[in-house]
This record gives sequence, structure tokens and C-alpha cells, in this order.
Amino acid sequence: MKVSDNLMTLEHTILRPSRPEKTKSGVQNLKIISFTYKTVPLADLGKFFIDEETRSSRLAFLKEDTGIDELFYLATCNRFEFIFTTVQEFDQSFLRFFLKKLNAGWSKEEIEFAVNHARVYEGDLALHHIFSVASSLDSMVVGEREIITQVRKSYDESNESGLTGDFLRLVMRSTVTTAKRVFTETKIATHPVSVVSLAYRKLRDMNVKLGSKILMIGAGETNANLLKYLVKHGFSEFSIFNRTLANAEKLAASIESDQVHVKSFPLSELQNYKGGFDVLITCTAASEPLVTSEVYGNLLNEDSSSKVVIDLAMPSDVEPAVIEKYNIHLIDISRLNVEAGKNLAERHHELKAAETILGESIMEFHQVLRLRKLELAMKEVPGKIREIKSKAINDVFAREISMLDESSRDLIGKMLDYMEKKCISVPMMMAKEIILDSK
Repeated sequence: MKVSDNLMTLEHTILRPSRPEKTKSGVQNLKIISFTYKTVPLADLGKFFIDEETRSSRLAFLKEDTGIDELFYLATCNRFEFIFTTVQEFDQSFLRFFLKKLNAGWSKEEIEFAVNHARVYEGDLALHHIFSVASSLDSMVVGEREIITQVRKSYDESNESGLTGDFLRLVMRSTVTTAKRVFTETKIATHPVSVVSLAYRKLRDMNVKLGSKILMIGAGETNANLLKYLVKHGFSEFSIFNRTLANAEKLAASIESDQVHVKSFPLSELQNYKGGFDVLITCTAASEPLVTSEVYGNLLNEDSSSKVVIDLAMPSDVEPAVIEKYNIHLIDISRLNVEAGKNLAERHHELKAAETILGESIMEFHQVLRLRKLELAMKEVPGKIREIKSKAINDVFAREISMLDESSRDLIGKMLDYMEKKCISVPMMMAKEIILDSK
């Protein structure tokens, strides 16, 4: 066989990147179904809460039954959102279908209620929304940093359950980067006034003594932050009730010390608690009030002194009859909303700067996605090039190479190794430069 024939044989084996499968993870396939304090009556918001104990399995069934590709569920005290990817048309028909699969027990009227009170986002609007949420621009209190922790925690839970994939990983990475930029490059969080700090300010204004007994219901992010805030300012006597005892014990362990005393109880023991309290704090996602008139009466245990009740839940954890019947000083979300409005007015001039960052982040995400598609399309390049080199040495040019002396064979080997590295890196670098230049 002539050398020219060998070259023709080798030419037919030259790598041509395999055409990637039609992607199901373009920005246009990003969807969000959102239920928040802005759109849903407070008394009904808890309907969209998925219990932590069954969350992983319910979301897995929801993902499977609706045929969506990736999914994560965001749950806070005042918002429940489903962030997912699908190639399916995102219309009213799909929304009803999704909600039926979310809760098979809902009636037609309940489905229509959910449809009418949902906010939906798609494509760049969905990307803008999740960036806004994580940056606290869509929060009740603009500038609160707790939300980014809640977003990351919700994503991590869904990721650990195998519900998310490569696309939502990229979305979350960009979301965190964007939020960090907003918090560091604007004054949106200067002198931050979060729900936690607003609640503490109200408590402080009532001159509550540091030795007061504090009873807390719920061990979620909001209560955890408020608890740490109270410890920081000198409070030391706590009793924590939570549906999952292990979570209450974990929260207690995070603050307990020689100066701070914490007891943990399952929520089922709340109505039997006789330890007394001066301040009751509650924030859960229960759909019905946990602190009923009967439960509150049992907690008082014939103590007629005035108490402070901080209810940060949406819908409220405290039954209206409790407020009407007993001598309490109430701090709740509706009252904190007034303070939140003032907070927004103070930060209004920073919103424009933050929106600029969000716009830049959306453009940057499109570049990130194009680069990722390139990486996926060319992921087989290194292996293919090594196959070509091996074929050239051991097959196509094997006879000619065998006739060379050892030093010549070593030189050819080094030349091919050098060319292998360049054939892998140079096309990738050139392609990246083209993508980055094509804004």
C-alpha cells in the first residue's frame, strides 16, 4: 500500500463531531409556576405546600406523571414555586394538567382556583423571575439575604432527590452569581430590614425581658434565623416544637450552650405543654391554624398575664378567636407588610441598578448555555482523536513505522502526542471565542 493510499484511509477516519440530540433544555423550555403572598389569599397559600416527609416522592411522581425533564420546588413561608423544564406547550391546558397531578384530590373548583391565582413565567421571563427572587427583589422585604439561602436549600433538596439535571444546575449557578452581584454591587441590602429583623424590632419596642420564656413552633429557615437573632441579642430560654422532632433537635443543637437553654418537642405535644411562655413565635406552612383557642388556653395553663405572639406564617398559624379572646400583643405578617412597604420605598432608587445586573446576567446565561452545548457536542472529541492516533500508529502506518529506528519512532510518538493535545484544545478554544464574540 502506498503512503498516499494510507493517507486516504486515515482521511476517512478524521473526526467529525457527532450531531447532538435535539436539546430539551433551551432557555425557552424553562418554566415557572408561582404561588405567592402577592397573588394568593393568605388563608389559601398553604394549599401549595408539600410536606417535607413526602416531598421527595410526591415531586418524583409529579415529574414522571407530567413528563417534564427537570424540576425543583421552592418553599418559603410566603411563596411556593415549581421551577422546571419541558418542551411541552405552556398553556392553560398544561397548567390544569400539572395541578391535577400535583394534587389528585382537588376538585374542579380547587383546580380553577389554583389556575386563576398562579403566576407563570417562561423562557427569559422565567430566568428573570428566579434571578429576582434570589436577589430579594421579589421579596416582601427587599434586601433580605435569607432568600438566597432558601433558594439554594430548596434546589439542593431537589437535586439530592434526583429531580434536577444539567440545565437547572446551570440556572442555579447563574442565580447564585446574580444574587451575589446584586447584594455586593448595589446598596439594596444596606442596613437590611428582613422579616426577622422587623419582627425583632417590634419585640424590642415592647421591652420584652431577656429572661423571658420563648415558645417556638416550626423549625424552618425563618424561625431558625429569628432564633439565632434572639440568641445574639441575649435571649436564652427556648422551647421548640416541630412536626419532625429531628429538625427541632438539630436547630436546638445549633444554638445551645452553657448560657442558652433549649428544649425540643414533637408538634403533637404542643397541646399538652405546661412549661409556660412569655413569647410565642410560629411560622409553619400548615394549611389550617395550629394555635387554636383550645390549644392556646392549654398553653396558658391558667396564666392570665399578657403575652406576645409573633405569627410569621402565611396563612396564619394563629386562629382569629385567639386574638379576640386572649390578652396578647400580636406581631404578624400583615402588620410587617406596612414596614416592608417603607423598606421598598427606601430602596426604590437601587432597583434600577439591580435590574441592570439581572439583564446582564440573562445575556451571560445565554452564552453559558451556548458554551455548554458546545462542550456536550464535542465531549467525544478527545477519545476520537486518540482513536485516530492509535489507528495511524498501529494500523495505517504500522509497516512504515516498524522500519524506523527507535529514536525516529520516539520522535514520531512525541509529534503525535503534541498534535493530539492541539487537536483537542485549539478547536474548543476557537469555538469558545466565536461564541463569546457573538453577543
